[in-house]
Amino acid sequence: MIERDLLIQIQRLTLEHIMLVVTSVAIAGVIAIPFGIYCSRGGRGSKLVLRLADIVQTIPSLALFGFLIPIPFIGGIGARTAIVALILYSLLPMIRTTATSIRGIDPLLIEAGVTLGMTPRQLLWRVEFPLALPGILSGVRIATVLAIGVATIAAAIGGGGLGTFIFRGVAMVDSRLILAGAIPAALLALAADLVIGFAERRLKFVNS
Repeated sequence: MIERDLLIQIQRLTLEHIMLVVTSVAIAGVIAIPFGIYCSRGGRGSKLVLRLADIVQTIPSLALFGFLIPIPFIGGIGARTAIVALILYSLLPMIRTTATSIRGIDPLLIEAGVTLGMTPRQLLWRVEFPLALPGILSGVRIATVLAIGVATIAAAIGGGGLGTFIFRGVAMVDSRLILAGAIPAALLALAADLVIGFAERRLKFVNS
């Protein structure tokens, strides 16, 4: 009976963990990809955008959760603060890979698009973005794996997820509970890396 209850809890907390990660990475993608495109153009603010994202990345995860708690409308105890923190952590890899992937496109392809009379917007959506998509997915993969790990800290502020088992196990000095949280989190990270990595390789094959 105890083992069955534990399995049910693992399933529930795994779903919570997945929701935290999927929500945060999806929102981060909506924010980061446009910023990555902007940074690829080398605008005045591109260095500032990357520097701010770098600074967020250097803040220890538990400290970032703590900083966000007192902020009105964003902070507090629960999943909302965890999602905001995960969004912030996910920005840098997606911004960098988007910018790098677009910059790395063969200039001859851009020139061919210009010769055909494409506008800058058409060049972006018909040439640059499709060719850069494998690199963008690489950033999504890195951000997702990172978010799965960082999301385990969310339990410290009542955000749920598999970290609940880990913190409970540490408090009770129960290695079984620690493993009940750590093993599914590791498997999630591995699965995300394999699935998104496969999609990335397929897109590279299509573009080659």
